[in-house]
Amino acid sequence: MPKVGVANISAVFDAEIKDYVASAKEAPLLVTFLANADPAAVTYAKMTKRACERNGVRFELREVDKFQLEEAVIAANEDPSVHGILVYYPVFGGNVDDYLRDVISYEKDVEGLNHRYRYALYHNIRTLDEEGTKKCVLPCTPLAIVKILEQLGAYNRTMPVGQQLCGRTAVVYNRSEVVGRPLGAMLANDGATVYSIDVTGMLCYTKGRVAGTIKVEDTSISQKEALAKASLVIAGVPSTAFRINPEDVRPDAICVNFSQHANFGDGIEERVAQYVPAIGKVTIAMLERNLVRLHANFRRPPPSNFDATSWTSSRRHETAGATSRTMLVAAVATAAFALAIGVGRAR
Repeated sequence: MPKVGVANISAVFDAEIKDYVASAKEAPLLVTFLANADPAAVTYAKMTKRACERNGVRFELREVDKFQLEEAVIAANEDPSVHGILVYYPVFGGNVDDYLRDVISYEKDVEGLNHRYRYALYHNIRTLDEEGTKKCVLPCTPLAIVKILEQLGAYNRTMPVGQQLCGRTAVVYNRSEVVGRPLGAMLANDGATVYSIDVTGMLCYTKGRVAGTIKVEDTSISQKEALAKASLVIAGVPSTAFRINPEDVRPDAICVNFSQHANFGDGIEERVAQYVPAIGKVTIAMLERNLVRLHANFRRPPPSNFDATSWTSSRRHETAGATSRTMLVAAVATAAFALAIGVGRAR
């Protein structure tokens, strides 16, 4: 079976984005922040810019010093002309980057990594409001993988939502907070049994007995045994040394590689039913799709007599009404951020 390209899949979503932009009174504006010298981030920014321009989405790249990034993000949060915000990570790494993800307003978080969206994902909450008119956004890379699997026929469309992967087993090599763990939860939410693998070992994810929960368990089976069960194998290990032996993979499996390195060994194309070597175009399409969703949920074009000072004050008042959980997360993360950048050190 030849490699499966994703250009046709991304084109489906590109068309939807173009239709939305054409019907909107204003083209959504995506503001991105580059605060590192990572060549991969620079390349991703260029790819995103080209894709946005192709679909009629406005794109702006702002290069800032990493110690000024938080202030720049808050300013973009408070600017009603900005509809989506993206930060190219890593910046500081670890807990500090997690904190920065929570600084981005959930109304503008195109990556879907603000704690409000993460909570919704892990509890299978699909809308922000009781009426169901404002849909949540999901992390771009896991969402791209799900959309690719849908297009390749992995989902049983005759079943209700939440059961369309029942009977499927998936193996996911990656348990990062931005890709592997949310992907495992998304697949489990749709009914799959998911073996989640990282350097610490393997866990099994399934739909919980309580609605809106994920059951996570240790497992004693080997990776080879898990692969023998899996009709879906997804890998994103950032290492040139890591390779999955094609002989360990079922011939009827769909295999997706989302690492910048080839995680599957030579011969995988001939071994399995469908092999996707890269997903970048669909990931960027999901980024734009999330922007369009946020624009539809929250767009507030400023009136001609817009008073920036009073608007900013009212937004800060709204922020002050955040839940205690949000405030606790922010307080703990702020301390980590301050420690990382040296605030409070003796002078």
